Amino acid sequence: MSTSISATVRLKSKSDRRIKAGHLWVYSNEVDIAATPLKDLEPGSLVSLETATGQALGLAYVNPQSLICCRLLTRDVRSTVNQNFLEKRFRNALALRESVYEQPFYRLVYGDSDGLSGLVVDRFGEYLVMQLNTAGMDAMREDLLAALKAVLKPKAILLRNDSPLRELEGLENSVEVAFGEWPDLLQVEENGVAFTVDSSKGQKTGWFYDHRENRRELVRWVKGKRVLDLFSYVGGWGLQCLSAGAESLCAVDASEAALDQLQKNAENLGFAEQLSCYEGNAFKVLESLLEEGQKFDVIITDPPAFIKRKKDLNKGTAAYKKLATLAMRLLEPDGLLMSASCSMHLPEETLVDLVRGAGRHLDRHPQLIYRGGQGPDHPVHPAIPETRYLKACLFRVSPSL
Repeated sequence: MSTSISATVRLKSKSDRRIKAGHLWVYSNEVDIAATPLKDLEPGSLVSLETATGQALGLAYVNPQSLICCRLLTRDVRSTVNQNFLEKRFRNALALRESVYEQPFYRLVYGDSDGLSGLVVDRFGEYLVMQLNTAGMDAMREDLLAALKAVLKPKAILLRNDSPLRELEGLENSVEVAFGEWPDLLQVEENGVAFTVDSSKGQKTGWFYDHRENRRELVRWVKGKRVLDLFSYVGGWGLQCLSAGAESLCAVDASEAALDQLQKNAENLGFAEQLSCYEGNAFKVLESLLEEGQKFDVIITDPPAFIKRKKDLNKGTAAYKKLATLAMRLLEPDGLLMSASCSMHLPEETLVDLVRGAGRHLDRHPQLIYRGGQGPDHPVHPAIPETRYLKACLFRVSPSL
């Protein structure tokens, strides 16, 4: 990405209110097209942003192909967006994580909240996984790599540029080692429990750091309990339960590779005998477990996003309700249900209400005993609701009053 400003983007009258209130995005319909022909601008190039009256708002990168056509990088128009600029952002992000976590396993950069819209960096000790989800970040690739090497001195950096977000930006998908020698498997430590993951082929960047605090809360309740972990992936929830003294774990996932890795992790931790795995659709597995007459003391439902867009709201809400209903039927009296959602479009209040509705349908009494969100390595930007997406609600489910 060139550090020189390629153009000035002028907003329509009153379209600057959200930016002035703290937001970082500009939508294409907010741009004065007569003053700024968006289609003539190079995707990913640096622009200065100004109000309808010519007041400077800051520096942003632009993509005329995207609904979010500009993303603000700094409000200081005198800034130079280069490697040094990025190093300062990385050091600031690192300071936050190091103040909270003793071990170097966390999300190092969380996009807008860390002032680097469109960028995700996860840290696995001396290895980094980076996602460039926008044209602006893609254009800054070499400066980003140089800045990461300068600040963290990693052994290797993997680019997981296979996010659906890149397609919306007109970018191609790829997975490649950008620097160093990449190991077949990575080590992760979370809440004192060690895991092995495949970050080049696994989901997202290979691990889901966002639920760390919610897992730490759940394991307080699981000693001596039989646990069912739906959408288990490689065992982030379930194996931490076993490490905390759970009696047994039943893990369910549609991915054979994920369950294979979960079993290896269980063996490494000494829990192979306490684990059973079911590969398949979670809803169908739940129905099979019901037919078998199985019961569990703790059930974890942490599915992938059922609601990726607003138009998915009705269908996705029905899926969350069905999941809660089936899970509740498998619970022993006074059992625990961890109901989680990473769907940004599903408010926490709605998730709670879906569990309430499932309880009434089955003549159960759910008590909400914990509610959590994403950890501090996924800080929420107060002006950008989209940065707050994760919900984790723990219920004690008793017979009806």
